[in-house]
Amino acid sequence: MRRSRRTLSNARLPPAARDARLDALSAAPRTPDVSDVRRLRKRTVTDLLITAEDLAALIDRDPSLVVLDVRWRLDRPDGRPEYLEGHIPGAVYVDFDHELAEHGAPTDGRHPLPSTARLQDAARRWGVDDGDTVVVYDDLKSLSAARAWWVLSDAGVADVRILDGSLRAWTSAGLPLESGDVAPAPGTVTLGAGHLAQVDIDGAAELAKTGVLLDVRAAERYRGEVEPIDPRAGHVPGALNRFTGANVDADGRFLDAGALRDAFVDLGVVAGEPVGVYCGSGVTASHAFVALTLAGFSPTLYPGSWSQWSNHPDRPVATGPHPEGAPAPATKEQS
Repeated sequence: MRRSRRTLSNARLPPAARDARLDALSAAPRTPDVSDVRRLRKRTVTDLLITAEDLAALIDRDPSLVVLDVRWRLDRPDGRPEYLEGHIPGAVYVDFDHELAEHGAPTDGRHPLPSTARLQDAARRWGVDDGDTVVVYDDLKSLSAARAWWVLSDAGVADVRILDGSLRAWTSAGLPLESGDVAPAPGTVTLGAGHLAQVDIDGAAELAKTGVLLDVRAAERYRGEVEPIDPRAGHVPGALNRFTGANVDADGRFLDAGALRDAFVDLGVVAGEPVGVYCGSGVTASHAFVALTLAGFSPTLYPGSWSQWSNHPDRPVATGPHPEGAPAPATKEQS
């Protein structure tokens, strides 16, 4: 039996906004329209994204919908206080550090991918059943939501969407927030692994030689001018740089597919040829993975990323703006 879900008509709104919302809802059908739900799903199948307006419609009409709040950031990893203060109605909070990552040795990287068992336990806590549609969002340009999209898609969840523009898109559309916690009935989803491409540290080294490996950190970290977290500064020799923040506009929405494709082609990415992505700890690389997918490419994720590479002293490090690193200084001729 399907669990009941909250609808936007239950959410808290200021009086004027509530009255306008109720007027709109009273004019709309109050029972699920299967054809309309299918239309909303179909609209987003190819681009992986969903608009705030379409998400609002699905919340009211699709009982199988699961909405996940994936607020997390490096300087403030616990997003629960902000979640409790206000979230999309019915959204379940995801504990990023404990549900979307493992914790191992430094040589594994700072955010290794979660085991299938860990992720399945978490997804069932979130109320996910087999066949459910899942929408993920955060409050930071989808940087952490993309990680949730990646791990769930890799685990075999067929219909995962990212709220384009993050929570800001929802509130800017005048849609309501709900406070407090949401604890759904446990789900029964069965997860696997291996539905998306990934490489280990050796595969990343090879990809930098035989294909295109993109370092999606800020340029100053790529060049090795600063390194605030990891033990060595620089980048994987052969890797190119494109900051993943350049894949979204000022409102945090992904650029259109054509603009993304042009940007990646300018870097040397070729359709049908290998292209991989890494970042600091494997989180924002998922964001670049989404951007490449939207652009029509078939990317590969290096989840260990720089935090793993830099913890292996035997791995070479390049610095400077060039993929292979700064040229060696000239030596004086012997007299």
